[in-house]
Amino acid sequence: MKNKNNEAVASLLKDIRVSKGYTQANIAKKLNKPQSYVSKYESSEKKLDFTELVFICSVLEVDFCAFYKNYIRNII
Repeated sequence: MKNKNNEAVASLLKDIRVSKGYTQANIAKKLNKPQSYVSKYESSEKKLDFTELVFICSVLEVDFCAFYKNYIRNII
C-alpha cells in the first residue's frame, strides 16, 4: 500500500531507528513482533494504524508529537 504519505512515515521511522543504532531485529523484539513486521512497515508494504505508530514511536524513544511535526515538514 505505497503512497507518498506512507512512504514518508516509513522513511522517518527507518531514519530514527538507524540513527539510534537499532537493527530491525532489535525493534521487532521490543514490539513483540517478527523482524518481517518492521521490514514491511519500513518498506511501506504495511500501513500502520495510529496505535501501532504511537507504540513504535515509544519503542524508538521518540516523542510522537515531534515525530508528527517532522512528518508534516517532510510531506509539504
